[in-house]
Amino acid sequence: MLISESKLRKFTLDIFMAMGCSEDHATLAADVLLRSDLRGIDSHGVARLSGYVRLWEKQRINTQPDIKIVHESYTTATIDGDAGLGLVVAPFAMQVAIQKAEKYGSGWVSVRNSNHFGIAGYHALMAVEQDMIGFAMTNASPLVAPTFSSERLLGTNPMCYAFPAGKYPPVVVDMATSAAANGKLEIAQRAGKQVPEGWLQDNAGNFTTDPFALKSGGALLPLGSDKEHGSHKGFGLSATVDILSGVLSGAGYGPWVPPFVAFLEPPANPPGKGIGHFLGAMRVDGFRPAEEYKADMDNWIARFKSAPTIDADKKVIIPGEPELEAEIDRIKNGIPLVDAVVNDLNELALKFGIDTL
Repeated sequence: MLISESKLRKFTLDIFMAMGCSEDHATLAADVLLRSDLRGIDSHGVARLSGYVRLWEKQRINTQPDIKIVHESYTTATIDGDAGLGLVVAPFAMQVAIQKAEKYGSGWVSVRNSNHFGIAGYHALMAVEQDMIGFAMTNASPLVAPTFSSERLLGTNPMCYAFPAGKYPPVVVDMATSAAANGKLEIAQRAGKQVPEGWLQDNAGNFTTDPFALKSGGALLPLGSDKEHGSHKGFGLSATVDILSGVLSGAGYGPWVPPFVAFLEPPANPPGKGIGHFLGAMRVDGFRPAEEYKADMDNWIARFKSAPTIDADKKVIIPGEPELEAEIDRIKNGIPLVDAVVNDLNELALKFGIDTL
């Protein structure tokens, strides 16, 4: 089913308003989710909306948070999100990072006591709009087993780096540090399909293609799949995200990060508060004149795009290109939603007394 951006945006805004968000917060939260759907990252868009509602019903999301800086220096800050929507808390934090970068050249902000913040790319691209390099990462509920382990200790822990360019679109490296994002399992579950080997292990540590394996004690694998294919590198990247997002900020970390699903209770006696994020912004002209940098970025992009390929039907894909192509198409033609997501959203509409899709 194809739904126009405007219709889906209003629907999402109405749901957040019905949850008690201010109009400003509801508008921002809807924008973060819609940007995900527009960019083709269907796992983190409106398909997540019912998850936020269930957490709010469990009083684990505060729709009227007092988001504030609790510690700072000239170039750094720590923010307490007051259990607010990460979709609102993370943009607040990035604005702080940008303001510090404007004055001092760079800004770095850690966040505690937050919730799921949507796609990392949304927040990193806020810096790009100001001619800055943007960084965004977050820890997440433990679904990933470290190399050689059967215990789920890390989240999918995404990280994003966004680099402005000149005549070309920005280079956006937005990825999970696990072999696959949990949202891709949800997509496979809704479609009734198996997942590729190397994404998951069962509770005995063996490869499985069952997208429901997490429900029977299995685990996602780090980026690299297993030790023979470099999973220790994915483990290291995920650990970096967890430490910067959780340990540095005073948020939960490792097995103490609260689950996104409402039917699971948060871990007892956590060492920190909620989910953690880490965001940063660096002024390009703090290193060299911005126009010189952009000229070299354009040259970098052009050179990589011109690289010969093994398959004549393939091309070198610059990070961020597929998402931009999806955004252009979906703004024009609408956002595709599978029946399971449409049904889920229409149930929310009936719950809150708003128009169905």
